[in-house]
Amino acid sequence: MARSSHRSLVLWLGMAAAILLFDQFTKLLVISRFELGDSQAVTSYFNLVRVHNSGAAFSFLSTASGWQRWLFTGIGVAAAGFMVWLLRSHPQQTLFCFALSLVLGGAVGNVVDRMLWGHVIDFLDFHGDWLSPVFYQGHFPAFNVADSAISVGAVCLIADELIRVRRTRA
Repeated sequence: MARSSHRSLVLWLGMAAAILLFDQFTKLLVISRFELGDSQAVTSYFNLVRVHNSGAAFSFLSTASGWQRWLFTGIGVAAAGFMVWLLRSHPQQTLFCFALSLVLGGAVGNVVDRMLWGHVIDFLDFHGDWLSPVFYQGHFPAFNVADSAISVGAVCLIADELIRVRRTRA
Protein backbone atom coordinates (compact mmCIF):
# COMPACT_ATOMS: atom_id res chain seq x y z
CA MET A 1 0.00 0.00 0.00
CA ALA A 2 1.39 3.40 -0.96
CA ARG A 3 2.31 5.81 1.83
CA SER A 4 -0.44 8.33 0.93
CA SER A 5 -3.01 5.51 0.71
CA HIS A 6 -1.94 4.34 4.16
CA ARG A 7 -2.31 7.86 5.59
CA SER A 8 -5.71 8.15 3.94
CA LEU A 9 -6.84 4.84 5.45
CA VAL A 10 -5.67 5.94 8.90
CA LEU A 11 -7.63 9.18 8.52
CA TRP A 12 -10.86 7.42 7.50
CA LEU A 13 -10.54 4.73 10.16
CA GLY A 14 -9.81 7.45 12.72
CA MET A 15 -13.00 9.22 11.73
CA ALA A 16 -14.97 5.98 12.05
CA ALA A 17 -13.37 5.39 15.47
CA ALA A 18 -14.34 8.92 16.59
CA ILE A 19 -17.95 8.25 15.59
CA LEU A 20 -17.87 4.92 17.41
CA LEU A 21 -16.48 6.52 20.58
CA PHE A 22 -18.97 9.40 20.50
CA ASP A 23 -21.83 6.95 19.93
CA GLN A 24 -20.79 4.76 22.84
CA PHE A 25 -20.20 7.78 25.09
CA THR A 26 -23.71 9.12 24.45
CA LYS A 27 -25.22 5.69 25.07
CA LEU A 28 -23.36 5.36 28.38
CA LEU A 29 -24.71 8.77 29.40
CA VAL A 30 -28.24 7.60 28.63
CA ILE A 31 -27.73 4.33 30.53
CA SER A 32 -26.41 6.23 33.56
CA ARG A 33 -29.25 8.76 33.66
CA PHE A 34 -32.34 6.94 32.39
CA GLU A 35 -34.14 3.73 33.24
CA LEU A 36 -35.60 1.71 30.39
CA GLY A 37 -38.72 3.54 29.15
CA ASP A 38 -37.87 6.90 30.79
CA SER A 39 -38.47 10.03 28.76
CA GLN A 40 -37.49 13.66 29.29
CA ALA A 41 -38.94 16.43 27.15
CA VAL A 42 -36.30 18.75 25.76
CA THR A 43 -38.47 20.77 23.36
CA SER A 44 -42.05 20.53 22.14
CA TYR A 45 -40.88 18.17 19.37
CA PHE A 46 -37.88 16.37 20.89
CA ASN A 47 -37.42 14.03 23.86
CA LEU A 48 -34.53 12.11 25.29
CA VAL A 49 -35.66 8.55 25.98
CA ARG A 50 -34.19 5.17 26.74
CA VAL A 51 -35.35 2.45 24.39
CA HIS A 52 -33.83 -0.95 23.71
CA ASN A 53 -34.11 -2.22 20.14
CA SER A 54 -33.31 -5.89 19.67
CA GLY A 55 -34.22 -5.65 15.99
CA ALA A 56 -32.85 -3.65 13.10
CA ALA A 57 -34.01 -0.35 11.62
CA PHE A 58 -37.54 0.59 12.69
CA SER A 59 -37.43 -2.40 15.10
CA PHE A 60 -37.49 -4.90 12.22
CA LEU A 61 -37.49 -8.42 13.76
CA SER A 62 -37.43 -7.02 17.31
CA THR A 63 -40.00 -9.58 18.45
CA ALA A 64 -37.99 -12.57 17.20
CA SER A 65 -36.72 -15.05 19.77
CA GLY A 66 -33.13 -13.76 20.00
CA TRP A 67 -31.47 -15.25 16.95
CA GLN A 68 -31.65 -11.82 15.26
CA ARG A 69 -28.97 -10.51 17.66
CA TRP A 70 -26.40 -12.82 16.10
CA LEU A 71 -27.68 -12.32 12.56
CA PHE A 72 -27.41 -8.53 12.79
CA THR A 73 -24.05 -8.79 14.59
CA GLY A 74 -22.71 -11.03 11.83
CA ILE A 75 -24.03 -8.74 9.12
CA GLY A 76 -22.46 -5.75 10.89
CA VAL A 77 -19.07 -7.44 11.23
CA ALA A 78 -19.08 -8.59 7.59
CA ALA A 79 -20.15 -5.13 6.40
CA ALA A 80 -17.42 -3.50 8.49
CA GLY A 81 -14.79 -5.74 6.92
CA PHE A 82 -16.09 -4.95 3.44
CA MET A 83 -16.09 -1.21 4.17
CA VAL A 84 -12.47 -1.32 5.38
CA TRP A 85 -11.55 -3.11 2.14
CA LEU A 86 -13.39 -0.42 0.14
CA LEU A 87 -11.59 2.33 2.06
CA ARG A 88 -8.25 0.69 1.21
CA SER A 89 -9.23 0.25 -2.42
CA HIS A 90 -10.49 3.79 -3.11
CA PRO A 91 -8.36 6.23 -1.07
CA GLN A 92 -8.58 8.96 -3.71
CA GLN A 93 -12.40 9.17 -3.58
CA THR A 94 -12.92 11.64 -0.75
CA LEU A 95 -16.73 11.80 -0.58
CA PHE A 96 -16.99 8.03 -0.96
CA CYS A 97 -14.49 7.42 1.85
CA PHE A 98 -16.13 10.06 4.05
CA ALA A 99 -19.49 8.33 3.59
CA LEU A 100 -18.05 4.89 4.27
CA SER A 101 -16.37 6.16 7.43
CA LEU A 102 -19.69 7.44 8.74
CA VAL A 103 -21.44 4.16 7.95
CA LEU A 104 -18.56 2.12 9.37
CA GLY A 105 -18.45 4.04 12.66
CA GLY A 106 -22.21 3.77 13.06
CA ALA A 107 -22.38 0.09 12.13
CA VAL A 108 -19.64 -0.84 14.58
CA GLY A 109 -21.32 1.27 17.27
CA ASN A 110 -24.50 -0.75 16.94
CA VAL A 111 -22.55 -4.04 16.77
CA VAL A 112 -20.85 -3.13 20.06
CA ASP A 113 -24.30 -2.60 21.61
CA ARG A 114 -25.51 -5.97 20.40
CA MET A 115 -22.41 -7.69 21.78
CA LEU A 116 -22.50 -5.89 25.16
CA TRP A 117 -26.21 -5.63 25.83
CA GLY A 118 -28.01 -7.89 23.36
CA HIS A 119 -29.83 -4.88 21.89
CA VAL A 120 -29.15 -1.40 20.54
CA ILE A 121 -29.71 1.57 22.84
CA ASP A 122 -31.75 4.33 21.20
CA PHE A 123 -32.46 7.68 22.83
CA LEU A 124 -33.32 10.42 20.32
CA ASP A 125 -37.10 10.83 19.99
CA PHE A 126 -38.54 13.35 17.53
CA HIS A 127 -42.31 13.76 17.45
CA GLY A 128 -45.10 15.94 16.17
CA ASP A 129 -48.73 15.80 15.16
CA TRP A 130 -47.71 16.01 11.49
CA LEU A 131 -45.96 12.62 11.91
CA SER A 132 -49.14 10.92 13.21
CA PRO A 133 -50.36 9.69 9.82
CA VAL A 134 -47.14 7.73 9.37
CA PHE A 135 -45.79 6.96 12.86
CA TYR A 136 -47.54 5.71 15.98
CA GLN A 137 -48.71 8.67 18.08
CA GLY A 138 -46.59 10.97 15.91
CA HIS A 139 -43.25 9.68 17.19
CA PHE A 140 -40.52 8.91 14.68
CA PRO A 141 -38.80 5.70 15.88
CA ALA A 142 -36.13 6.50 18.47
CA PHE A 143 -32.57 6.35 17.18
CA ASN A 144 -29.00 7.09 18.26
CA VAL A 145 -25.74 8.69 17.09
CA ALA A 146 -24.73 5.52 15.20
CA ASP A 147 -28.02 5.50 13.29
CA SER A 148 -27.54 9.18 12.45
CA ALA A 149 -24.03 8.54 11.12
CA ILE A 150 -25.28 5.61 9.03
CA SER A 151 -28.09 7.74 7.58
CA VAL A 152 -25.85 10.70 6.72
CA GLY A 153 -23.30 8.28 5.27
CA ALA A 154 -25.98 6.66 3.09
CA VAL A 155 -27.06 10.06 1.76
CA CYS A 156 -23.41 10.88 1.00
CA LEU A 157 -22.99 7.55 -0.82
CA ILE A 158 -25.98 8.38 -3.00
CA ALA A 159 -24.61 11.87 -3.68
CA ASP A 160 -21.21 10.40 -4.54
CA GLU A 161 -22.78 8.00 -7.03
CA LEU A 162 -24.89 10.74 -8.62
CA ILE A 163 -21.79 12.91 -9.01
CA ARG A 164 -19.84 9.98 -10.49
CA VAL A 165 -22.59 9.19 -13.01
CA ARG A 166 -22.90 12.83 -13.97
CA ARG A 167 -19.14 13.08 -14.60
CA THR A 168 -19.12 9.99 -16.83
CA ARG A 169 -21.94 11.42 -18.95
CA ALA A 170 -20.24 14.78 -19.44
